[in-house]
Amino acid sequence: MFIRNMIVAAAAGLMLTLATPAMQAQFAGTGPRDNFRDTTILRPPVGSKVAIIVFEDLGCPACARAHPIERQVAAQYHVPLVRYDFPLAQHIWTFQGAVYARYLQDKVSPKLADEYRSDVFVAQMSISSKDDLRQFTEHWMQQHGQKMPTVVDPGGALAAKVQADYDLGKRLNVEWTPTLVVVTRNNYQVVGGTAEGPNDPTKLASVVEGAIAQTKSAPAAHAVARR
Repeated sequence: MFIRNMIVAAAAGLMLTLATPAMQAQFAGTGPRDNFRDTTILRPPVGSKVAIIVFEDLGCPACARAHPIERQVAAQYHVPLVRYDFPLAQHIWTFQGAVYARYLQDKVSPKLADEYRSDVFVAQMSISSKDDLRQFTEHWMQQHGQKMPTVVDPGGALAAKVQADYDLGKRLNVEWTPTLVVVTRNNYQVVGGTAEGPNDPTKLASVVEGAIAQTKSAPAAHAVARR
């Protein structure tokens, strides 16, 4: 019995030793059970080896919960956070919200646009219409020393950029928001956004850490990537 117990203990120890690197890394470089189509878009920006990509909707409660985690992990591990707008049809105000964010990004300050998105997520439950959104945005801009134009997007260029993001998501076959993916130059791993796969943004840090370890060197400096 003693010998048998020793053999079992040794086998268990070996299994734990073999499992430990995978448990620490948690970056398999695969997209288990995802329904993605054109995955060529799942690449980090030029100059980076690892990035976080997210397709998000400003009216999505799950996106609001994941948003601060994404920002924290991107800053902690110095990896780009690449955001794509994916406004859902059932959220009647979120396409316009994305247009307002684009206005701030392109016309005022990318940093201010990031703050606006964060604050919209926080105020999400108080916004239920386009009128609510405009009132929120006017007040928000005043608080940040900006004056909201009467017509934010007269030529439709900002709306076209939001639509281009959405079309890119359809090309990838985004089905859920947030769709959250950690990417390297050759692989990707889904953290959230699949019907049957993982949907836990709290796992983001360990997946990013594993991706960085797999590339064997730190990626380029942190930034919220612009497109």
